[in-house]
Parts: sequence; C-alpha cells; structure tokens
Amino acid sequence: MASEPHNPTRDEPGAAEAATATDANGVSAPRAGLLIDWGGVLTTNLFASFHAHCLRAEIDPQALLGRFRDDPAARELLVALEKGEIDEPTFELRFAALLGVAPEGLLDGLFAGVEPDLAMLDAVRRAHAAGIRTGLVSNSWGVHRYPHELFDELFDGVVLSGELGIRKPSRRMYELGAERAGVPAEDCVYVDDLPFNLTPAEKLGMATVHHTSAESTIPELERLLGVPLRD
Repeated sequence: MASEPHNPTRDEPGAAEAATATDANGVSAPRAGLLIDWGGVLTTNLFASFHAHCLRAEIDPQALLGRFRDDPAARELLVALEKGEIDEPTFELRFAALLGVAPEGLLDGLFAGVEPDLAMLDAVRRAHAAGIRTGLVSNSWGVHRYPHELFDELFDGVVLSGELGIRKPSRRMYELGAERAGVPAEDCVYVDDLPFNLTPAEKLGMATVHHTSAESTIPELERLLGVPLRD
C-alpha cells in the first residue's frame, strides 16, 4: 500500500523502464515475472479516499498529508505500522492525538473509499493464467485489509511488509518478491504508484512501470510481458 502523499490529479508519465532483457540476437525479450503493489495499483487511488474522509470528518486534508510528509513522529508511527511493530488501534490512538481528532474508526474512514481496480486485477489474473510468474509486494497498513481469498488465483508469491518487519523501499522486499514468485529479479517487471518505490527494483534489473491508471499501465505490461491482458 502507499505510504507517501501523492496528488491523484497530477499529470505524470505512465512508465519508467529499466534496461530490457535481450536474446542472443540482441532482440528485446519479454519479461517472465510481474511483481506489483496493492494499494493504489490494484485498488482505486488511496489518497483520493484519504481526502474524501478528511472532508467528511472536518479534518484539513493538507494537515493529514503534511503530518506524514513533515512530522518525524507521524513518520515513525507509519513506519512502525507498515512493519507490523504496532497494531492498528495503537496507530489510530497515537496518530489521532497528533491530528487532534477522535481515534475511533480513523483507519476505516481513511480506507472507506478504496475499491478494487477490476481492470488491473483482471490483467494480473490473465498474466498469471498465461504463465507469467506473479508476486505481490506491498507495504501494509494492517494485513487484514487484503482480500486473501484472491491471492491463490492472482499470485505465485506474496510479500507483505507487516508480516516481515521490513518495508519498501528496502531492497530485500523486491528480492523476496522475485524469490517467492520463482523468477530472477532481472526477468521481472515491477509496478508501483509511488515513483521512489521503483528505484530499488530498477537497481535489481527489473523493468518498472509507474502506475497512474489501468489505461496506461496495462498496454505497457502487455509490451513488457509479451502476453495479451485485455479482450
């Protein structure tokens, strides 16, 4: 899931790509693995949901995002939550105190507007069915928010920060993603909605896609993976 403020309306490039694997003739070869983030990639935009909750709860949206961006205490809380060092009620209690709001239902409210991105989920499902090795690599705000019942049909491997005690952009998250998907890192594509989470993947030789919408990401994945992901 996302862990930094992101403007959902900002016009940004759809993809950034590392060096592409080539065959013996120097021709670009399709990647064999797909590693992908969850929140903001396989779901609708997290920060749009955060913004909507702030308006409902009469919280200044910029104050909330500013805490994550500029307040060391808030950053430490977020890191601890994503690494599974504190539980959700503890995070809510402490973060609500920083915001000066009631803690009850804070996280549920922030995530209330988050819905599955059906086009992206279908693209991953099609890639998996076509023989592409797939893996989830996600920073978690509590692991119960994921639809675990879908994991077997979508992913060969799953890496959740809250289960491991590490978080992106730690290099180990991406290494484990490739290992659990069963494909070398240099044969993978990695997709994330936060650009700074792409850098470690690129350093491992992965092709990267900066996700802004299914409309831009899916054609790029078709090109990199060499399989159709749409009707």
